[in-house]
Amino acid sequence: MTPEQEVTKIGYISRSVPKNIDLKEEILRMKKEKNAVILAHYYVDGEIQDLADFVGDSLGLAQAAEQTQADMIVFCGVHFMGETAKILNPNKKVVIPDLNAGCSLADSAPAAEFAAFKAQYPDALVVSYINCSADIKAMTDIICTSSNALKVVESIPKDKQIIFAPDANLGRFVSKKLDRELILWDGACIVHIDISREKLAKLRAENPDALLIAHPECKEDILLAADYVGSTTGLLTFVEKSEHKKFIVATEAGILHKMKIANPDKVIIPAPANENNFCACSECPYMKMNTLEKLYNCMYYEMPEIHVPEETRIKALKAVKAMLEISK
Repeated sequence: MTPEQEVTKIGYISRSVPKNIDLKEEILRMKKEKNAVILAHYYVDGEIQDLADFVGDSLGLAQAAEQTQADMIVFCGVHFMGETAKILNPNKKVVIPDLNAGCSLADSAPAAEFAAFKAQYPDALVVSYINCSADIKAMTDIICTSSNALKVVESIPKDKQIIFAPDANLGRFVSKKLDRELILWDGACIVHIDISREKLAKLRAENPDALLIAHPECKEDILLAADYVGSTTGLLTFVEKSEHKKFIVATEAGILHKMKIANPDKVIIPAPANENNFCACSECPYMKMNTLEKLYNCMYYEMPEIHVPEETRIKALKAVKAMLEISK
């Protein structure tokens, strides 16, 4: 089976890597040899974060993708992030370790269903969270991230109707913060809505000196109970600047890697998930599809490659560029 056939059949290169090599050294060597840049989200495994040229949230990663001079962008995250990089860089090769690394939030907004929903509100502007497919971005007026959602919505005249998609929890958070009615698409992230209310209450009772900090994709009752609500980068910054020494973090547990490195003197506890798993925390199964072996094969074979149809890309680019302009 050829590498192309493997990607078509299973979504990634499954070949065994040579046993006599140092994977990390080889990845760094290939990065230099191929003039590649490795972009990684905070939610992927720490060993991949440590190899990346840039680690960030969705806004930071989009900005890094826009600015890179590399010939090849290796995106360690999920599929929509690779699509965003390709939208911004049509002439660069964009690859990801595993095409199966999707996003439950992006999947919650099928293009045909969203188009029908949008048609019900012909006068409304569409603000879409970056966690959506290229097809949804192409139907959007301006993209936002959790870092800039408030700023994006504030930039739109108050007499204008706004459809906010796909994350309803983030949309409700923005609506309440700005005291502004939004038309919400009913989508959600499986990781953030699976944080257990009961287990979290028990954890807080056991750690009364800990601050609860939460990502706005969490359910509303958790956000109301939180001492601070913010984007992935916002949570990192809050912990670093806070004088408190203990935190319960309600978001995907991959963030704890950088958080603990930046704050070695602080106690950082992941919020518990409803579903029991190895770490007793909230983990994104899609982000964890990124492994060192898949990263090595991805760089060696330069696939799986991300493609976005040009007509879709041009429409989506307008919405992404509008967000980047507001975020300067």
